[in-house]
Amino acid sequence: MEKIQSAIAKARARRQASGAGVARLSPPGVDAAWSALKETRLVTRDLRRNRIFADHGCAESTPFDMLRTRMLRQMRAEKWRRVAITSPHPGCGKSTVAANLALSFARQPDIRTVLCEIDMRRPSLARLLGVWAPPQFSRVLAGEETPEDHLLRVGENLALALNAEPVSGASEMLQAPSLPQTLDRIERLLAPSVVLFDLPPMLRSDDAMAFLDKVDCALLVAEADVTTIDDIDRCERELAEQTNVLGVVLNKLRHHEANGYGYGD
Repeated sequence: MEKIQSAIAKARARRQASGAGVARLSPPGVDAAWSALKETRLVTRDLRRNRIFADHGCAESTPFDMLRTRMLRQMRAEKWRRVAITSPHPGCGKSTVAANLALSFARQPDIRTVLCEIDMRRPSLARLLGVWAPPQFSRVLAGEETPEDHLLRVGENLALALNAEPVSGASEMLQAPSLPQTLDRIERLLAPSVVLFDLPPMLRSDDAMAFLDKVDCALLVAEADVTTIDDIDRCERELAEQTNVLGVVLNKLRHHEANGYGYGD
C-alpha cells in the first residue's frame, strides 16, 4: 500500500510540475496582449440562425468537437499550429466549419485560438458570427495597420480577425513579401496554440494557392452530393504540393439518427 501511495504522490507531483511548466511557456506580455484586445460578445440567437452550434457542448456541436479532438491529436504529434480551411468551390460551408471549429477549440480553456479570415473576395465570418461592423483585417495583411487594432476577443482565449467588406487585389496581397512577417507578428503577440485560416475556394481563383505555403496543414471541406470525386482528388493533389493534408470533411450530409443517447445533454 505504501508503494502505491508513493507512486500516486510522485505522479501528482509530476502533473503539478508539468502544469507549472506550461504556464511559464507563455511569453512575457502575452496575457496582457489578450486582455488588451477589444472584446466582442456573440449572441446565441444569431449563431443558431447561421448554424453555429459549437459555442456550447450539445448534440449539434458533437461532430465539430470530434473533429477538433482528431485535429489536436495529429497537430500536437507533428507540432503543427497553422491550419488552412478551404473547399473546392463556393457553397461547401467551409466558413461555417471554420467558425464552429474555432468555438469548439475555444471551449478548451488551455488552448488559445485565432480565427483569421483570408477569403477576402467574399468575407462571411462576421455575418455568420453576428459581429456587426468589425475591423477590416485586410489592412493588417496589407501592412497598413497593426494587428492589435484589428483583432477582436471572444471570452478569454479566442481572437477573431474579420473583414467587414470585400477586398480587391486579394491574390496580390496574399503573395506580398511582407505577409509572412505579419503572420509571425500576430503569433508573437498572442502565442496561440491554434491558428485557423478561412481560405477562399481552391477552384475559383489562385488566392488559396497563394497562401497555402504559409500554413502547416490544410483541411478540405466538400459538399455532399455536389462536390465531385474528381474535384476532391484535384484539390488534394494541389494541397499536397504546398502543405500537409490534414483531412477531408464531408459537409451538408443529410441523415436521420434513429435514436439518441443523450450524449450532448
